[in-house]
Amino acid sequence: MKNLLKYIKGYVKESILGPLFKLFEATLELIVPLVIAAIIDNGIDKGDRAYVVKMCLLLVLLGAVGLAFSATAQYFAAKASVGCITKLRFALFSHIQTLSYTEIDTLGTSTMITRMTSDANQVQTGINLGLRLLLRSPFVVFGAMIMAFTIDTKSALTFALVIPVLSIVVFGIMLITMPLYKKVQTRLDKVLLKTRENLSGVRVIRAFCREDDEIKEFNERNGELAVSQKYVGKISALMNPLTYVIINLAILALIDVGALQVHSGVLTQGMVIALYNYMSQILVELIKMANLIVSMTKAAACGDRIADVLDIEPDQRNGTKDASNIRGHVEFYDVTARYSSSGSPALTGVSFSAEPGQTVGIIGGT
Repeated sequence: MKNLLKYIKGYVKESILGPLFKLFEATLELIVPLVIAAIIDNGIDKGDRAYVVKMCLLLVLLGAVGLAFSATAQYFAAKASVGCITKLRFALFSHIQTLSYTEIDTLGTSTMITRMTSDANQVQTGINLGLRLLLRSPFVVFGAMIMAFTIDTKSALTFALVIPVLSIVVFGIMLITMPLYKKVQTRLDKVLLKTRENLSGVRVIRAFCREDDEIKEFNERNGELAVSQKYVGKISALMNPLTYVIINLAILALIDVGALQVHSGVLTQGMVIALYNYMSQILVELIKMANLIVSMTKAAACGDRIADVLDIEPDQRNGTKDASNIRGHVEFYDVTARYSSSGSPALTGVSFSAEPGQTVGIIGGT
């Protein structure tokens, strides 16, 4: 996957500006709970309608500016991801053209099609989401925890306890699902291979009445793919309910501690609402991060598959010289040809010569 980072070099500016504008938006989002707390404590509690209206207008302004920052970040992230994958797909296609027939047959046509289409699209989605959320979500999570400590240290200890637990859940599921997604893509290759074989050999299959056998084999491979997808999907699906349970338990603990602090006069009602909003922000961002990690896991698995093809060194080099400028002649004398996977030569004792302007025809599969 690291070898693919060079394709984003032409979009360094977009790759920096995208996350930067997202951080600007996240900063405004962290200010909102404080504004709401001020509305409750200084406006509603004291019956100051003018103050409430003024602060509500401030909330509208923060929302409008945040929307502008978000749209700008989306633009730069989309430009970087689409441009990067365009270059990567072109490089992959160009590299495949340099591979020999033996290497293409070894890899399989279906898997190369999958890597240029489905895998490339997954990498594009991963880059797009990464530029938009990879920095934003952790920034909001830890920013909300820091803001909570500025309000009340005792209540904020709940944040300090719940974030490590959530991190263990999220990253634990990520480590489990990453190799499983690779297996899913491998089984998708087998389904595509069987589909391609049936489409290209449909006349032969019908001529020998092999339709039932082919349908049975396709159903077996398709069933294996479905089982793999369901299994990894069930593990990934655990992330949302587990994070919801942990966060909601933390909210109950926060309200319990906050109520005691309000009763003793340490906190105001607005501060408790602000703490609750910060906890809710953490919940939302961790859900986003969970979905992001699933997408990034898929993208990493697909990126490794693309890199595997790009890492193959072609065993033949094609000349690009203009044939009109060639002088002299080509002569083969007692040539032997052997495929890399075969023990005995496919051709032996081949001898011929070709003069300029002459056409040589070779008959046979080899």
